Amino acid sequence: MGLGVLYAMEREAAGLLARLGGVPLEGAAGVPCYALPGGHVLAVGGVGKVNAALAAQLLIDRFAVTGILNAGCAGALEELPVGTLVAAEACVQHDVDTALAGDPPGLVSTVNVTRFPCAPLPLPDGVRGVVATGDWFARDYARARWVRDTFGAVVCDMEAGAAAQVCLRNSLPFQAVKAVSDHLFSPAQDAEYRENFQQAMARLDDAVAAILEG
Repeated sequence: MGLGVLYAMEREAAGLLARLGGVPLEGAAGVPCYALPGGHVLAVGGVGKVNAALAAQLLIDRFAVTGILNAGCAGALEELPVGTLVAAEACVQHDVDTALAGDPPGLVSTVNVTRFPCAPLPLPDGVRGVVATGDWFARDYARARWVRDTFGAVVCDMEAGAAAQVCLRNSLPFQAVKAVSDHLFSPAQDAEYRENFQQAMARLDDAVAAILEG
């Protein structure tokens, strides 16, 4: 079996499925799954950390994937052009807070990890950086600055850190590639996301197809 490719939304995965000819498979727990050429399997898990974790474990248990690649759009915490591809060098979960137990920000006590490792991902025209994950669609500038400054994050998403945690517990490699669709410090963030989504996904489709075909 090949890689498990994990997206949050059907609209994120649609271009790649059309391009590679994804064939529907029998999923579970309401997670659509598709066979891709080369023995890879794509799952559309849904938005958020619980959905991402469930879909990642499904890919591992049902399809025996050799690793997981999480792909999707993300909001930039730096001045990166729309469509910039970011290969995760590590993932964090910025909304995990057990400070009253004496833990540092983002520490996931079950595995005693703050930074979840990511396998190297060759992106000739991309950048590497930390992906910060949380169940939060960023509209709070102060919080976004805190995430950037505390974790050294480049982009913010809602799935990668959860899938990375599942892979760590299953001793499988994890990779993530995100395409910048908006900027978290922009007053026009909502409009940016709507206007730039297709452009960002086109860049992402090229990158994911190259990874799977290479």
